[in-house]
Amino acid sequence: MARIDIPDGPGGEAAMIWSLRPQLGGMVERMIRGAYQQSILPPEERELARMRIAQINDCVACSDFRAQSVLDAGVAAEVYDNVAAYASYPGYTPRQRLAIEFAERFANDHASLDDGFFARLRGSFSDEEVLDLTLCVAVFLGLGRSLTVLGVDQSCAIEL
Repeated sequence: MARIDIPDGPGGEAAMIWSLRPQLGGMVERMIRGAYQQSILPPEERELARMRIAQINDCVACSDFRAQSVLDAGVAAEVYDNVAAYASYPGYTPRQRLAIEFAERFANDHASLDDGFFARLRGSFSDEEVLDLTLCVAVFLGLGRSLTVLGVDQSCAIEL
């Protein structure tokens, strides 16, 4: 149950919350669309980072969500199965592991993202990809936590 009064309407709370501040709803939609449609990261890497954020935020709806663009890219359902055990799971590439680790540290202990970690990250990702990953993780973490804090039903209302 939401912690603020959200009008009833199509798409449920996750869609109707933006009717309270329509001036900001467009910004949120652009942020989400940017992460899914303008990211230069391979969809699997971005999705693994997103899934780790969903786990950290304890968001069941986010954990179950699969954007159409991700499905269209052919991201297999099995890629999500071992995110929490990424460090020891042999099925992830080094870049995938780094993307998950980055998301986890960004969310739980951003101060641990030190020069040593960035040396590892930049050994596998270009500077443009590092920036892209950072912004995608920021969007996933910030929006997911915002809706969780407000108690909003988090079924995704934006078709991607």
